[in-house]
Amino acid sequence: MNVELLYHTPNPERAIACAAHLCYASVGAADLLETMEEEKIHRVLSVILKRKHYSTLEHVCYTFAIEGISRACSHELVRHRIASYSQQSQRYVKFKDAVPTVKPESIANNPAFSERYDQLLQQVSDLYKEMIEADIPCEDARFVLTNATETKIVVTMNIRSLFNFFSLRCDKCAQWEIRQLANTMFDLVEPTAPFIFSHAKRSYED
Repeated sequence: MNVELLYHTPNPERAIACAAHLCYASVGAADLLETMEEEKIHRVLSVILKRKHYSTLEHVCYTFAIEGISRACSHELVRHRIASYSQQSQRYVKFKDAVPTVKPESIANNPAFSERYDQLLQQVSDLYKEMIEADIPCEDARFVLTNATETKIVVTMNIRSLFNFFSLRCDKCAQWEIRQLANTMFDLVEPTAPFIFSHAKRSYED
């Protein structure tokens, strides 16, 4: 799994504080963005986080490039609907070599099942490649691919959506792969707005 933070709204905590303070200020947002002091920013953020005035968090967005997760994981990820997704297409992208896959640790640590797992996925990969070479369209050949198949996806979420995502997917009850993804994403965003993300719920590995 590889996760990169491609882009985020500049000065996220200042942007959110200005948006929130605008509701009660006589000056415009541009003036607030330039003139608000750090102490004032933290006071405003404390109020909106305490009161759960989370609509203001929607003004800041983060875009991630995610590679090497399974299709099983991406199916869980896209259930978070307040987000934008661009995913590698199995209809247009041909796997020229072996189909890349993800192996759960529970299977990798079981020699008997690990070997059978590898054999099955190799058969799938071979059949897929044979069909592609026989000019079967990608959109039809992909029907044999499994949930273990690796995928790439670009994801954009605002902070309010990230709060929800982290609260659900960093939890110890979450499936291991999306939990690993969520924790990695949290590690990337936390330094950009530490005051705000200190309020996001998170479970850590023991």
